[in-house]
Amino acid sequence: KTLGSIGSFSNNSNNKEVFLRADKIDFKSWDLQLDKHLSRAWSRDSDGSTLTKKEEWEIDLAKLDIRYVIAHGTYGTVYRGVYDTQDVAVKVLDWGEDGIATVAEAAALRASFRQEVAVWHKLDHPNVTKFIGASMGTSNLKIPTKDGISENNNSLPARACCVVVEYLPGGTLKNFLIRNRRKKLAFKVVIQIALDLSRGLSYLHSKKIVHRDVKTENMLLDAHRTLKIADFGVARVEAQNPRDMTGETGTLGYMAPEV
Repeated sequence: KTLGSIGSFSNNSNNKEVFLRADKIDFKSWDLQLDKHLSRAWSRDSDGSTLTKKEEWEIDLAKLDIRYVIAHGTYGTVYRGVYDTQDVAVKVLDWGEDGIATVAEAAALRASFRQEVAVWHKLDHPNVTKFIGASMGTSNLKIPTKDGISENNNSLPARACCVVVEYLPGGTLKNFLIRNRRKKLAFKVVIQIALDLSRGLSYLHSKKIVHRDVKTENMLLDAHRTLKIADFGVARVEAQNPRDMTGETGTLGYMAPEV
């Protein structure tokens, strides 16, 4: 009674053919099982290790050529470099040596970094520093040594991350003001800087983003003295964090007194 059968296969134990009825087969279930199997197979590398899904903002560190240090900060270092023929600034965040921060603190720092990248990579405005890409790891990152030779850096903590943005040769607004502190800036220069900052903030607010750390160190200038807002490490999306719009985050000297 093989009416409606679609094929047969051998039973290895007794070498008999077994027929399957088409009206008894649950093709939908088979499709689901096949999808699960292929998903598991595609999520593993050739050596069997599990691969994580690559974010749209992740970059290929092999294309990143770091040249020299621009600045040092509390949680990392900023370098000058080139990414795929474009001049860039590379912020490498190591958050201190391994073992200093607890597991929970390290996880919170990485989550904060992801938040910065998630906010930054969607922005596109002439008064916002252009985001190029980021990486949640630095194992393939080549850091120049003191003698100028670039080597794969194994000295960075395992949790280190990096973010790559356009390089702005004018430096920070703070340094610009310090360099010009002995002379009065031209009125048109002051107006240009103020308008650039206002346009940049207006754009961020139109995207429901609050920067929360607007200060001269986080404002950069390009070769034409156009101001661009940078550093979204403490930015928040208004709609998602209505209770987090307090004065507890940011730089005290730049805060409005009412917050």
